[in-house]
Amino acid sequence: MKILFVSDVFYPHTGGVPEHIYYLWKTLKKMGHDARVLAPSYGDNAPYTDKDFIRLGRAINIPKNKSFSVLTFGILLPWKLRRILEREKFDVIHLHGPVAPTLPYLALKYSTAKNFITFHSAHSESLGYVLWEPVLEQYFRKLDGRIAVSKVARDSVSKYFPGDYQIIPNGIDTARFRPDVEPIKELEKYYPKILFVGRFEPRKGLKYLLQAFPLITKEFPSAKLVVVGSGFLERFYRRYIEEHIKENVIFVGKVNPEDIPRYYASCDIYCTPATGAESFGIVLLEAMATAKPIVASDIPGYRTVLEDGKEGLFFKVCDIKSLAEKIIYLLKNKDLMQKMGMAGRAKSLKYDWNIITKMVLDFYCEVLNQKG
Repeated sequence: MKILFVSDVFYPHTGGVPEHIYYLWKTLKKMGHDARVLAPSYGDNAPYTDKDFIRLGRAINIPKNKSFSVLTFGILLPWKLRRILEREKFDVIHLHGPVAPTLPYLALKYSTAKNFITFHSAHSESLGYVLWEPVLEQYFRKLDGRIAVSKVARDSVSKYFPGDYQIIPNGIDTARFRPDVEPIKELEKYYPKILFVGRFEPRKGLKYLLQAFPLITKEFPSAKLVVVGSGFLERFYRRYIEEHIKENVIFVGKVNPEDIPRYYASCDIYCTPATGAESFGIVLLEAMATAKPIVASDIPGYRTVLEDGKEGLFFKVCDIKSLAEKIIYLLKNKDLMQKMGMAGRAKSLKYDWNIITKMVLDFYCEVLNQKG
């Protein structure tokens, strides 16, 4: 089968959508399918320069939903994209993200293939969908199959565009993220260690973890908070670190993707204090696959993956005291931490990319057989 994935967001821009597309592409290739990715250029696209990655236009970041969205710009985009589709004659065009500017919208407009889309986002309301609903409605009619990564993602879009949505979750590379990954040597001397991995955006909630950390160090003076990620808010976040615990907080910065599993393997607890607008939570799967207990904010998207008391604990959203209490409770119960880690690893195996990709492929075949 000849498949084209289309998105305005792809590596080297980090996040759940690029991860999802990359592993679908990689796994489908291993299964013998001709899969490609159409995405914008970010200038320096290394190391994601495979011949199957078609770059059109230039990506520009814009603020959206307490995060950042990407728009693709290019004067000749419509002409170039139409030429590619006419030449390659794909069997399936699979969009990721909303049917919105730029590449997904244009790909659907000019497509003569069977069209699929995966919705990844969670939001209470979308001004874009409200404003552009009359225009987007005609393009939604061209969709042959609709996928959402969770019920939260489905509910976010279906109130604007009702219809049948197949729930196919995000996946995880359980061979890359696993308990026996070699830890970061420089961190081995510290105990206990709490890990944060993510972009420095308001909705990721890092400031609440930084504010809660003094409460944690009162109980565990040697505790270290390891922060993996980057963004323009770093200087702003550093202001939340009280002077007497500055040595307890380690900002690692942006790391090589190959090293991310090693940071999970190096920590004792993984914490994600996101404030909302998360449809799933791939970071939860990453921590689970590495057999680490989790402390996470109690938001709908995370509840689709994590069971409170089994693979980790939930705390009240934006509640510093609740966050600190949950981490302290786990650190005082090592047997429970180990039990949660083992439960997380077992659950993560059900989300292995080989399983998830097979679900996507089966859905393709189901729709193709139904509609000829």
